[in-house]
Amino acid sequence: MSKSALKRRANEARSWLTDACFPLWADRGMNSAGLFREVLDLDHGPAERDFARVRVQARQTYFFAEALRLGWRPDISTDRIEHGLGILTGLARRPDGLVGRLLNADGNGFLDDTPDLYDIAFTLFALGEADDALGGTGETRASAAALLDSVDRQMRDRVNGGYAEALPLPQIRQQNPHMHLLEACLSLHKVDPEGGHLARAGEIVTLFEARFTAGPGGLLGERFAVDWGIPQGRDAEIVEPGHQFEWVWLLHAYADASGMPVPEAAGTLYAFACATLDGEGRACQEVTRDGDPADTSRRTWPQTEALKAHLTMFERTGDERVAAAACRSFDVLMDEFLTVDGGWIDHYGADGEVLATDMPASTGYHVVLAFAELIRVMKA
Repeated sequence: MSKSALKRRANEARSWLTDACFPLWADRGMNSAGLFREVLDLDHGPAERDFARVRVQARQTYFFAEALRLGWRPDISTDRIEHGLGILTGLARRPDGLVGRLLNADGNGFLDDTPDLYDIAFTLFALGEADDALGGTGETRASAAALLDSVDRQMRDRVNGGYAEALPLPQIRQQNPHMHLLEACLSLHKVDPEGGHLARAGEIVTLFEARFTAGPGGLLGERFAVDWGIPQGRDAEIVEPGHQFEWVWLLHAYADASGMPVPEAAGTLYAFACATLDGEGRACQEVTRDGDPADTSRRTWPQTEALKAHLTMFERTGDERVAAAACRSFDVLMDEFLTVDGGWIDHYGADGEVLATDMPASTGYHVVLAFAELIRVMKA
């Protein structure tokens, strides 16, 4: 029963994307300067900001790559992808080959040209996904290779491992940008299997096993000392269920791409994160390593990561209980977070009060990717 129920939800996901979400953001998601908007208002109308994050330009490029793969308006989807690629390979690039952090919303150069690994990772991810959706372009792969060469020369941490999260090297290290760099490497490997991307992905997985999960309980930490040691204070104790789930999905994707066994940590993270869900299947923002609540507000993205993790576990086990968990995560998204008009209420308080004041475009990446995975797994 749960498998057939999950298939019905996959069909519902496809309909919501193609009938509401893609049309909304294609119509209202770009500003007059030709940059993807940061936000819409809660009534789904245009809202202006004086900045445009490079990560949003990258995520929205991916957004329309997925739209094209799902067959939504190939003319519009292709136009938006190519427009995004123009931003990511032009306006967002620094003279040294890296990408900056913030663009002026009027398209007049950088507001903040700090190289940020998070923005770089999503730029690389967008390049890989766009290349796949458009059927392969050597120019896109060459752009990714040039950006990675600049990253290796300027941001690789040859002392402690991993990469500088920004320049200059911060004193507090973070797993999150590395997680998304792993995701980007797996995307690029699909379109350029001889490009060395899988080896880079393997380095990040090794860092995950040696450092990111070295704290109590083998759970994924968020922040670390400069040498990847255990941090002091609250950072040593707090974990995010959403990122535990996200790594579960990525570790399985890496195993599929590399032919290596799934790291044992994936089971640990999945079991822990599942235990933090409430009775309806909702994920909160933060808990302690003992599983006690720390930030019980709820955002959209942890729900999407829970769905992806359940899907990858169901795909491998066929367990009806996991299918039921995936159904619950989907229902939470559809009933509480996503709107019938193709947007989302991104943030709720612990008691269900709306904390969101706008509709961030960046959330679309999470929703579209999770729904695309649901459609793929269930062959909808």
